[in-house]
Amino acid sequence: MKDLGDLKYFLGIEVARGRSGIFLCQWKYVLDLLTETGLLDCRPVDTPIEQNHKLAEYPDQVSTDRARYQRLVGRLIYLSHTRPDVAYAVSVVSQFMHNPSEAHMDAVVRILRYLNTAPGKGLMFSKHNHLEVSGFTDADWAGCITDQRSTSGYFTFVGGNLVTWRSKKQKVVARSSAEAEYRGMAHGVCELLWLRNLLRDLGFKPKQAMKLHCDNKAAIDISQNPVQHDRTKHVEVDRHFIKEKLDVKLIDFPFVPTEE
Repeated sequence: MKDLGDLKYFLGIEVARGRSGIFLCQWKYVLDLLTETGLLDCRPVDTPIEQNHKLAEYPDQVSTDRARYQRLVGRLIYLSHTRPDVAYAVSVVSQFMHNPSEAHMDAVVRILRYLNTAPGKGLMFSKHNHLEVSGFTDADWAGCITDQRSTSGYFTFVGGNLVTWRSKKQKVVARSSAEAEYRGMAHGVCELLWLRNLLRDLGFKPKQAMKLHCDNKAAIDISQNPVQHDRTKHVEVDRHFIKEKLDVKLIDFPFVPTEE
């Protein structure tokens, strides 16, 4: 074995240490990607994907180079390890790997143009003198044009630092916005429980209930109401799972307004 000193670069991820904390980024990885695609001098855009986009598979779509598309999306998936701001956009374009069109390729190019605004953006880990575990969850209802499935997402904090995040299309069609939000909450609860167990194995057991913030009051009411009714029968397993964690005070659901 050989001591190489403090970690500075590993598998495309750059590590910088200072008094304020530890900073992770993939600056060189982004520049190499932009140089390879010829977009180093392109005009940047403010967002990685269009709001209310209509990306889907259409019968009359114009096909594009599938190998190139898969290679670019694969590199963007690896980049999202330190760039949570592109996680949703990358999860959308990765759904069309088997049959990409020119519109899908344009969406990938838009992500690259967005990266050109700040290629050195990354994650900052600072000391906040606590190890509280918390998270935020949200979902769009029937956001996918093709199959009307919803997309749920969450991100979690440990000690005030962002540690995990995910954006994923749900496996079943939700019949209401509350159901879509509730399924998203179930995914967030699973992630918080995993983090809690990991911290316990490391010797840092959380001393208070973990907070999972949600902007849907109906979903919060369902989680706290043990009475079954029409809005809950489609999420029966998730409802019992979440209620069990609420009863033992492992988790709490504070409401946060959508504007925040």
